[in-house]
Amino acid sequence: MIRTGEQYRDSIRDSREVFINGEKVKDVTTHPMFKPLVDIRARIYDMQHETATQDIMSYVDNGERNAIGNKLPYTQDDWWAKRRATDAVLNDINGVVTRVGDETVGEMWSLYDGQDVLNEVDPRFSENIRNHISHVLHSDPFHVSANTDPKGDRSKAPQDQDPDMLLHVVKETDAGIIVRGAKYETAAAYANQAFTKPTIANWGNEAYSDYAVGFICDLGSPNLKFICRTGFAGRANAEDYPLANRFDEVDTIVIFDNVLIPWENVLFYRHTKAATFIRATLHRYSAFAFVQRNLKLADMMIGAALFNARQTGLDKQQAVQEKLSELACYRENINAHLTAAIALGEKSPTGLMMPNQSLLYTGRYLACSQLHHMMHIARELCGGQICVTPDAASFHHPETKPWLDKYYTINDEWAAEDRRKLLAFARDMLNSDYAGHRLTFQLFAQSPPFAHLAAVYRNFDWNGPLGFVKDAASLSDKVVGKAKLHKDDSATAQWYAAQTESENRKAAAE
Repeated sequence: MIRTGEQYRDSIRDSREVFINGEKVKDVTTHPMFKPLVDIRARIYDMQHETATQDIMSYVDNGERNAIGNKLPYTQDDWWAKRRATDAVLNDINGVVTRVGDETVGEMWSLYDGQDVLNEVDPRFSENIRNHISHVLHSDPFHVSANTDPKGDRSKAPQDQDPDMLLHVVKETDAGIIVRGAKYETAAAYANQAFTKPTIANWGNEAYSDYAVGFICDLGSPNLKFICRTGFAGRANAEDYPLANRFDEVDTIVIFDNVLIPWENVLFYRHTKAATFIRATLHRYSAFAFVQRNLKLADMMIGAALFNARQTGLDKQQAVQEKLSELACYRENINAHLTAAIALGEKSPTGLMMPNQSLLYTGRYLACSQLHHMMHIARELCGGQICVTPDAASFHHPETKPWLDKYYTINDEWAAEDRRKLLAFARDMLNSDYAGHRLTFQLFAQSPPFAHLAAVYRNFDWNGPLGFVKDAASLSDKVVGKAKLHKDDSATAQWYAAQTESENRKAAAE
């Protein structure tokens, strides 16, 4: 059943070996660079129990209360519920976090859709994925995702260099497989388990490969080492860097030094077709929660920019209004894609409800590819003072406070302290080391831009435009080839079809 925040903290107080800044961490729940995010994940667990948020964050099934984020989506209502739960979390913590579980558990649903592929290898593997989805539903672990290997020299096959550059199987035992290598995993140092899957490697035409392995890794397993990048929390005054000190999600290279993966945790093994399938469909569910984070980040940029413009009346200028409108268009484009992806949801091979794949992937590309442009517009609107304003200590020092109060107070509504807080917030979101890290993270968290466009190419219905132009230009049937062209399979047509079906059901019921 759903856990409390303290139960989550207890679950990661184990023998795991975590290193950061050259220090071996004794307790990730109290270490200053991990504690802020551990506390946020614990807060999410506690929200599932509190009266005000329990029904938003959880649901009851057969008398047992479970987390909305982990629920298999079968209907559009399931996706609306997930969207409400994510919004509730981001509003409660007053910021954006990416790796807290709801955006990674969906990757296992993609494998659930691929049970036929798993059965080609071994029927046990499809049973394993069903068991693990049930485990996540009823045990509520903090579940993360492991994708990227160090890779080494990409011009060489993995077998032609140090074999550990890609995680691989080194031995089979009665108990399970033994794996070696490394994976980069955000939040792994303070999570419970990870869906660990392969990077697409240079396998050639091989049907089998020791590198094509996917499994659930218990992050408390022996022979794992967690070597983390330096965290932002605690490096600078929290008053000057309010986001970096609260929302930095620490990334880790996880070393697998001959780690035993029990057979019941193996989801596919040596089968390159299964590995290729999961890479191609990995984000068909999880991209939704990730793009929803971009929507909230857009709100943060709009709010910071508009407050700064209104301080001095600049929001009355046409040029400023145009810049604000660009931010609003970015925000509403993301909102439209998310909303339409639910409204035009599609059934998966196993009967789950997928967000409309073309709309979801085009929305993801929009949100990620335009983010750096929107950040620069927000910088312009916030003004140069976000990069020249003194730190909080100077605003509080008795000798400098009067001068800063004088020059940073605008009117009765905007005193120096509020203005300092807003500028610090905007600087940390747009100009700081943390801001640069978060922007770069967009290229990693949900695949790089070329993969975004590859997903769009695979999921857009090209036959609709081809069919329209064929008829409009009076082209012969020969140009069509073997393709089956749809007369009108646009998003609008889908919406009308869905509305008609809904009206027909209502009429039949009446």
